[in-house]
Amino acid sequence: MNIKFSQMPVLGAMIGLVFALMSLSSTVLADGDHSQHGAMHNTMTPIASKLTVYKSATCSCCKKWVSHLQDNGLNVTSQNHNQMSVIKDKYKIDNQYRSCHTGVSQDGFVFEGHIPAKFIKQFLKEKPVNAIGLAVPAMPVGSPGMEHKNKFMPYKVLQLNNDGSSQVYAEINNAFQQ
Repeated sequence: MNIKFSQMPVLGAMIGLVFALMSLSSTVLADGDHSQHGAMHNTMTPIASKLTVYKSATCSCCKKWVSHLQDNGLNVTSQNHNQMSVIKDKYKIDNQYRSCHTGVSQDGFVFEGHIPAKFIKQFLKEKPVNAIGLAVPAMPVGSPGMEHKNKFMPYKVLQLNNDGSSQVYAEINNAFQQ
């Protein structure tokens, strides 16, 4: 087979795409409710820290996010609130970092928005100095709790710092990184 040097990047990209497609899980590609798959993750040992999630009673994506956390081994309870801004003010979450729900660990770290469980667990293990928690501002399509068909919007998980600043904790460019 004759392949020109100029075709190499295209060939490499095509091979990478084939391997990526081969590794896709049917649960990631399937539409609908994935709650039946929770049993696959329930064998994980919950981490020591318990999270309380403050949310609106009517928000379905908050309920899905709580299920995502529980399915991934986190010990979570939820409390419904009518005035979420009061909770966010209490935990010093600046407006630019806010989303629809706020999780708080028993040791006082905050988790704002649709953060993948694996990053919460990593953060609680590392406990970065001068950090108050993590945030995924707004509600990115495809993030945990915000799944819609096969759609995905890249987003960043931000580390919130004591001084009010933030820094990128993780960049999520595709659903497999969550």
